[in-house]
This record gives sequence, C-alpha cells and structure tokens, in this order.
Amino acid sequence: MKKITGGVTAAKGFSAAATAAGIKYEGRTDMAMVYSEVPATVAGTFTTNVFQASPVVWDKNIVKSGKKAQAIVVNSGIANACTGAEGDRYCQMTADATAEALNIAADMVLLGSTGVIGMQLPIDKMQAGARKLATLLQSDIEAGTAAAQAIMTTDTHKKEVALTIELDGKEVTIGGMAKGSGMIHPNMCTMLAYVTTDEAISHEMLQKALSEIVVDSFNMISVDGDTSTNDTLLVLANGLAGNAEITAEGADYEKFYAALKEICVHLAKEMAADGEGATKLVESIVEGADTKENARTLAKSVVCSSLTKAAMYGCDANWGRELCALGYSGVSFDPLKVEMYFKSGDQTMLIFKDGCGVDYSEEEASALLAKDHVQIISKMNMGNETATAWGCDLTYDYVKINADYRS
Repeated sequence: MKKITGGVTAAKGFSAAATAAGIKYEGRTDMAMVYSEVPATVAGTFTTNVFQASPVVWDKNIVKSGKKAQAIVVNSGIANACTGAEGDRYCQMTADATAEALNIAADMVLLGSTGVIGMQLPIDKMQAGARKLATLLQSDIEAGTAAAQAIMTTDTHKKEVALTIELDGKEVTIGGMAKGSGMIHPNMCTMLAYVTTDEAISHEMLQKALSEIVVDSFNMISVDGDTSTNDTLLVLANGLAGNAEITAEGADYEKFYAALKEICVHLAKEMAADGEGATKLVESIVEGADTKENARTLAKSVVCSSLTKAAMYGCDANWGRELCALGYSGVSFDPLKVEMYFKSGDQTMLIFKDGCGVDYSEEEASALLAKDHVQIISKMNMGNETATAWGCDLTYDYVKINADYRS
C-alpha cells in the first residue's frame, strides 16, 4: 500500500471539475462534478436520520438497484433537505441536465447537497452549473483538489487522499474526497464522502466491503452529537486497472478491503480534526474490552462527552470526565481493572489505575493536552477487543459558528 498525492482523479478514467454556480455563496466555487469515462460499479451508505434529503433518497435508489453510475454532481450551501416534492423534482431536473451534457442516462447521475436545511435550490443555477461542469472536466490532480474545495461549507480546508496497491499484477488506485466539520456524530454525520477506484469488483463485494468499513471509520467520529439529513458515502469502481474482477472473498478482496479502509479512516479523521471551532483531534482508544461492540461503545462514549471535549479545549487533565463517560456508556466492566492514559506523540502518561488516580505532574499533563493530536487510552483489562473513535475539543468558536450559520 503506497500513499500518493491526489484525490478523486487519482484513479484511471476519472475526471473532475468545480465551478462557482452562485447557489448560496459568493466569491467561491460551490458545485463539483466527478466523472468516470466508463460506467462504474457503485456502493453507498447513508444517513440514519428519519428526515432524509432529496439527494440521499435519489442516490439510495440507484445504489439499491445495483445499476452502474458514471457521474456525481455535488453542491454546497443549500442541503435540499425537508424540501418536499419540489426538492425531489429538482434532483430529477439536475440529473437530467447533467445527463444531457454528458450524453449518459439520468439514472447514472448521483447527487449530493450540503448546507442549510429547508431552502429550495435555485434550480436554474443548478442546471447551468451542471452543464458548465461537464465542459470543465479534467483528470489532473488539480481538478480533484478543486472539486474537494467546492463541496466545503464550514470546513477550514479541503479533505482528500489517494493510494495505490497491486492486485493481480496490476496497479490499482483508490482516491477520495470529503467534506464535514459540524453536525457530525456516529452513525454517519453531516458528511459527504466520495471515493473513486479503477479496481474491478462486483457490486455485491463492493457494497459488502463498504458497509463493514463504515462501522469502524465514519461511524466512529463525533464533533457535536448531531446526525444530519444529508450524510452520503459513495464509492465508484470503474475497473480500468485491468485486474481480474473480485467477485468473492479472498486475498485480493482482503487487500482491497484494507486499502479502502485506510482511505475511509483517513477522511474520517480529517473531519473530526476539522470540527467547527476545533483546535485539536481527540482520539479515544479502548483496549482489552470483552466484545468488539462494547469496545466501540466505550470509545464513542468518551469522544462524545461534552465535558471531556471542553476539558480537552482547556488542556485540563480532569480524568474524572473520561471515566464518567465510560461508566455511563451502558457497558458492564470492572472499574478496578481500568487503566487510563493520556498520550501525544511519544509522550504517554498513566493517570488512573487500581480504582484511583495516580501521581502525575499537572503541568506536564496540561502541556501534553495542548498538542494538536491527543489520545485518551482506556485499558479495560476485560478481554482482547479494541476500538478507536475520533472527535475534537469543544470551543467558544463552535457556538459562534452555529449561532449564525444561516446568516
């Protein structure tokens, strides 16, 4: 597995473009397109919110059908959520405009929207933007980066990653881009993530891999405890690497699975670190749990705790907050067996063992917690299962950003 520079245009046969369509923002790009020169196998996972945005419903129908797709069109600024039949119709109209411009079928166009809930999209601008994007498609790295920048809302930077592996004697490339900063919570979040690969793989195996991988990647991040209406994760695989198609589990499937998981974990961590107003990535690692599910529950409980997040912002080694979060998680364990550590880089501090706190330097702990990547390690000593969740600190700026988001 080799990490390379790039994103959604890194894999063979994929191009991208960005444009300023004037959907909501001024002076910046706000629409993006990703295009495969041949029809691609598609898999996806979506929000668990009962209120599901029109583009989510559109994409879910395509993914469920097992049909191939060839294009993705995404806008930022307006979510097209809670917009009724008109929002659904605007999805169809955007897909129709895209299909006409690219000379493909409308049901080969996937859609994504992010931004304010309840506002109707300016459909004339959406259609014009889609047509323009079709004329701007490029396959270079810069085009992929431009697309990653266009889908941002309150994100402070673009999020993209790419890597290569060798399968069946062929070089296979996987690349991805994502947006996500606020309204982020386990079981998907206000995130849009798009992964492209030139891997040849069946729909069934691609969906199987993605559905499993999302559990320990995007479903293990939290910024603020809110699950959005628009969460979408899509993977397109166009087969242009020329490897023998993966149709069952085996060595090639496992290798691809590991690479796809690496892409998803990287993008998930980028979202957590870029939480609205955040100053640091907070990583909750649980070791020695009795079951995998309990390990996940414990890890998420710590990273979702508002008191823990506030303490991380204040660089306060108030370990009672982390222990409290473990205790109310709903998982049964022996408190006397728990050990807790703070870690950043090469520095690790034991802070709790044998049912009580240990001697440590408050000054050293505060300095450790001031780093931009902090790990909270909880050793349960109840079994062999592990899990990791990612979040961020809770700052004054989070409130400021969300107090006037619509204005």
